[in-house]
Amino acid sequence: MSIPPRSPAVVIIGAGPAGLMAADVLASAGVAVEVFDAMPSAGRKFLLAGIGGLNLTHGEPFAPFVARYAGRRAALEPLLQAFDADAVRGWARSLGVETFVGSSGRVFPVDMKAAPLLRGWLHRLRGQGVRFHMRHRWLGWADEGAAGSAGTLRFATPGGEQQVQAGTLVLALGGGSWARLGSDGAWVPLLAARGADVAPLQPSNCGFDVGWSEHFAGRFAGAPLKSVAIEWLGADGQPLRQAGEFVVTQTGVEGSLVYAASAALRDRIAAEGEASFRLDLLPGRSAEWVAREVAHPRGTRSLSTHLKTRLNLSGVKAGLLWERLPKEAVADPVRLAAAIKSLPVTVLAARPIDEAISSAGGVRFEGLDRGLMLKALPGVFCAGEMLDWEAPTGGYLLTACLASGHAAGRGVLAWLGR
Repeated sequence: MSIPPRSPAVVIIGAGPAGLMAADVLASAGVAVEVFDAMPSAGRKFLLAGIGGLNLTHGEPFAPFVARYAGRRAALEPLLQAFDADAVRGWARSLGVETFVGSSGRVFPVDMKAAPLLRGWLHRLRGQGVRFHMRHRWLGWADEGAAGSAGTLRFATPGGEQQVQAGTLVLALGGGSWARLGSDGAWVPLLAARGADVAPLQPSNCGFDVGWSEHFAGRFAGAPLKSVAIEWLGADGQPLRQAGEFVVTQTGVEGSLVYAASAALRDRIAAEGEASFRLDLLPGRSAEWVAREVAHPRGTRSLSTHLKTRLNLSGVKAGLLWERLPKEAVADPVRLAAAIKSLPVTVLAARPIDEAISSAGGVRFEGLDRGLMLKALPGVFCAGEMLDWEAPTGGYLLTACLASGHAAGRGVLAWLGR
C-alpha cells in the first residue's frame, strides 16, 4: 500500500525541529508536503529538552555565537546568517510565543515551556496543508529511483510495510542520542550504502567515566559541584577555562561544565586512551589566598575542619581532594593548596552515545551542495543533527537545527525552480 503524494509533493522524514522548519519553509511557498516520523507524535526530543525551560537560542553577538561551532563554523556560518538567533526569536513570536534573554545570555520562551510553541507550530503547518504520518519508520528505498526523483521509500507501520513515491526528499532523522525519542542512527547504513559521505556518530555534550573508588562513589554519586571552574586543552592545544557546575556520577562526571569540554576530551581519549582536565575548587579565590589559608596554623583541629572553617571547603569538594591526592600531598600544605586551585581529573571513556545530549558525526558537508542536497543522491536533502557538526548546550544546538532545516527548505525550493 502506498500514500499517493500530491504534485509536486515533498516528503520529509523526521518531525523534529529541522524537519518541521523545512516543512514550514516549503508549505509557506505553496509546496505540498508530507511529513513522516517513527514516533507516535512530533517533536518528542524538542519537548523533553523543554523540561525545566526551553533554551531556544543565545543572545550573544554573531561572531562569538558562530565560533561555538568550532570545526564546522565555515559550513554553518552561511546557514546561521540566513537564520540567526534573532530569526529564531522572530519565528517564536510568529507563533504567539514571546521570548526573553536570561542573565546568562540564553534565550527562553516567557513561559519557559516547549509545548505551547510546538502546538502552535503544528497547528500552523496543518493549516498550510502539511500532512503528518506518524508511526512510520523509514526502512530505506525500494528502488534506485528515476533520474531527478528521490525514489520509492519503504516504511514500517503498525499496519505493515508501506511504500511512498517521493519526487523530492528531506531527511531530518536526528543523530544517535536518545534512541527512545527516535534518534537512533539507523539511517547511517542506508545512506552509506547509497554513496553518501557519513562520518561515524559519536557522543557529544556527554558525561565521562573516571573510575571512582567505591567509597567515594557510594558517598558522593549525584552530588553537584557548584561554583567551580575547569581548564582543559582545546583541539588546537591551547588551554580553555570555564566556570560553572557539574555533577559527580556513580561512574564519573556529567553536567554543563563537563559538556563544554566534552568534544576535546572525547577526541583526546580516542587519540591517547585517556584525557584530563584541571578543576579549580575555589575559582573566586586567588592561589595566594588559598595557600595562606591552608598554611594557617590549625592547632588541634582536624584538616577537614580546618578546610571547612578557613576555606569553606567541605562535602564533595573536600571528598575529591581525598580521592585524587596521595596522603603525602594532603599532608603537605603547599601541594594541598595547589591542588585546590588545580586538581587533575583523568577521564577514561565517554559515556555511551544514547546517554549523550547530542551527537557528533553524520552526513559530511563535503558531500552536500549549498542547498544541503546530497551530491550522491540528487533530490535528497539533509538537515538537523544528522549533519556532521556539534556545538555546546546553550541554545546553539537548537538554533543550528532550525537554521539547517530552513536552509534545506530553501534548497528544495531552488531545486524545484520555485
